[in-house]
Amino acid sequence: MTEGFMGPPWQADWVEAARTYRDGLPGEVRKTIQDGMAELITARNPFRPQDELPDGFYLEPARSSRPLGAHILYFDHGRGWLRFTFVGRVEDPQIAVEEIFWQ
Repeated sequence: MTEGFMGPPWQADWVEAARTYRDGLPGEVRKTIQDGMAELITARNPFRPQDELPDGFYLEPARSSRPLGAHILYFDHGRGWLRFTFVGRVEDPQIAVEEIFWQ
C-alpha cells in the first residue's frame, strides 16, 4: 500500500461491451478516443480536465445533480461519447468506462 495521495496517471478499465464496441470502430476513431483518454487519465482531476482536452472533446456530468458521479466525455466534435466513472479510492484509483457510442 502506498502512503498519501495517489495521483495520475489513473488506471483505465473498460467494461467488456464498451471495449468490444470500441475495438470495432474505424482506426481513426479509435485513435481519437485514445488521444482523449490519454488526457483524461493524466489529468489531476478527471472531472475537470477542460484545459487539457484535445480539440473536439468536451466533458460534462451525466446528471447535474451528481457532479461527482458518472461523466460523459464527448469526442469527434460531438459525434461520439463515452460514459465513465472515476473511482477515487486510496488503493488503485481508476477510471471505469461503462458505455461508448459513435455515429
